[in-house]
Amino acid sequence: MKNKHVLIGVSAGIAAYKIAHLTRLFVTAGAEVKIVMTPMAREFITPLTLATLSKNPILVDFFNPENGDWNSHVDIGLWADVMIVAPATANTLAKMTHGIADNLLLTTYLSAKCPVFFAPTMDLDMFKHPATQQNIRVLNERGNHCIDASSGELASGLVGKGRMAEPEEIFKQIDDYFAPKQTFAGKKVMITAGPTYEAIDPVRFIGNYSSGKMGYALAEEFKQRGADVLLISGPVNIQAPEGVELVNVITAEQMYNACIKNFNMCNMAIMNAAVADFTPSIKFDKKVKREKENMHIDLKPTRDIAKKLGEMKTKDQVLVGFALETDNELQNAFNKLKKKNLDCIVLNSLKDEGAGFNHDTNKVTFIDSNNNISKFELKSKKEIAKDIVNELKKLLDND
Repeated sequence: MKNKHVLIGVSAGIAAYKIAHLTRLFVTAGAEVKIVMTPMAREFITPLTLATLSKNPILVDFFNPENGDWNSHVDIGLWADVMIVAPATANTLAKMTHGIADNLLLTTYLSAKCPVFFAPTMDLDMFKHPATQQNIRVLNERGNHCIDASSGELASGLVGKGRMAEPEEIFKQIDDYFAPKQTFAGKKVMITAGPTYEAIDPVRFIGNYSSGKMGYALAEEFKQRGADVLLISGPVNIQAPEGVELVNVITAEQMYNACIKNFNMCNMAIMNAAVADFTPSIKFDKKVKREKENMHIDLKPTRDIAKKLGEMKTKDQVLVGFALETDNELQNAFNKLKKKNLDCIVLNSLKDEGAGFNHDTNKVTFIDSNNNISKFELKSKKEIAKDIVNELKKLLDND
């Protein structure tokens, strides 16, 4: 859990007092914890207690009427690597199921792009009620994860199922979820990321808006799954994941040379970088001064890295391309896959809101050389990286 962003949603159940211990477990494990509470949850445990343990302010209302500070449910949801609703009362479960957004916890849940776990708590008859059981089934079917209630003495004095799972059990399930599975142990993976800058003169360059976030997320995911990762990166403002070998480049030519040099030693190469297609034919040694006349810059094509690697690759190597398109997306991606001898390609479109350059989220379509298509909805780039790596694992298993 080290450095993971954990968001805990606390609803108004008597088991809310256990969240103090759960918070301590995550903080001790190295996670950063933020907590959002329903207004009634404050009656069961004070925000001051949880703020002290989490080392972050507790979020309850949409805004602070005293100073006008706004708590953005969208930003909170995007911040989280995982969200845990605990305790999840019958009322909150019903609202989660039916998309009711009448408090900050619920609007945050509906905005979250990360995995969501929920730990039900209520009296035994409420828990057994068909409505509650249906809500739990629906939430599971939608990809949420239920941490099942346990049996024992309840607040009502009755004995039966409805007790929220103990903090240790909740922590263990989340920790197990994030525990890296060494499915790529012994594999060498080369990943390109970020933009390239093509110099006009010592001051100006031609570039693009790539932030490198997708490529760095892929590098981190492969590393967590046991791969030996080589990250060839253009200029970005991101720190390389721990344990990843980093090669910094600036120009398309430098990225080309680095890829050619290292490709033969790799089992898999993922061409995620936004490499410039053109570079100035002439690079001026001194800054070009502004003149009254228009300035014309002649451009020449850069060398196609993916195409060259497609010519070089052996039957034991996997080559993955990326396609960022603005029109005829699928057809252009298919054409690129065949033309460059790729094993698969990851398509994203600038038409999709929240996808592409400079976003923390992405929405992609995974296409393999047998024209199998898997579509993934908008989610954080870290989660998209997991989806892509899972698809590549399937591809390797089927070979």
